[in-house]
Amino acid sequence: MEAKEEIRKKAFEMGADDVGFASIDDYKSPRSPDPKKTMPGVKSIVVLAYRQTDGGLDTDNMRVAMANRIGIIDYSKGQMYEMCRFIENRFRVKAAGVLFSYPLNLENPKAGVIGDVSIRHAAVAAGLGTFGLHNLVVHPRFGSRVAFTAILTELPLKSDPPVKERACNDCGLCVDNCPGRALEKLGYTDEMKCLQVSQPFGIGSLIGYLRKFIGASPDEQKQLLRDPVFLSLYQASFIGFQYNCFNCIAVCPLGNGGRR
Repeated sequence: MEAKEEIRKKAFEMGADDVGFASIDDYKSPRSPDPKKTMPGVKSIVVLAYRQTDGGLDTDNMRVAMANRIGIIDYSKGQMYEMCRFIENRFRVKAAGVLFSYPLNLENPKAGVIGDVSIRHAAVAAGLGTFGLHNLVVHPRFGSRVAFTAILTELPLKSDPPVKERACNDCGLCVDNCPGRALEKLGYTDEMKCLQVSQPFGIGSLIGYLRKFIGASPDEQKQLLRDPVFLSLYQASFIGFQYNCFNCIAVCPLGNGGRR
């Protein structure tokens, strides 16, 4: 059995919904750093795909939606690491995983919006979809309701065939339903507009609240410590990046109900 088929078989056994392969020569990202800065001998990227649950995306309860996002992060994280171990043990080459979420490089100018590897571009290079109007990957079966993790490896692997037919039907629902108006420019996501709405308890809100707290009187500080905003900021401090909007994924008509 060829290496790609062994890895593909392992991915499905672990519980991934799809898997693709990209030669490092076919991976192109206009903003992320060269993967060779992370792994000098990298030859390929293995991309694992996971369907996001319809119930978790279609609910108006953002706590439930976030719980399902945490679930897919944790689920894919363990499998990413298991695949790294499999590749290293089976083929005696280095392998390192890259998550689709944190940890992120928070130094300027990246400020947490540019990943060490663009998993979106890796997924496209690995034949797992094409870009939609929301600048996310649209999978042939799961549509926008999919998340990816990636594994950099020194194992040389040929790229899977690219998806030739663009899946996005340009309906514009993602653009129209973005409360931050972050998708107004074709082919570009204004990350700051997105984050202001999707992460109301992010670092910007925390800094603003701390400034307000420092300038308040002792009695006002007592009230501020009971404020639901402060309690939500506290909760986000150990949950991680707490999203409060998934509209661009949830309103996309592609992939809804794409269960096995």
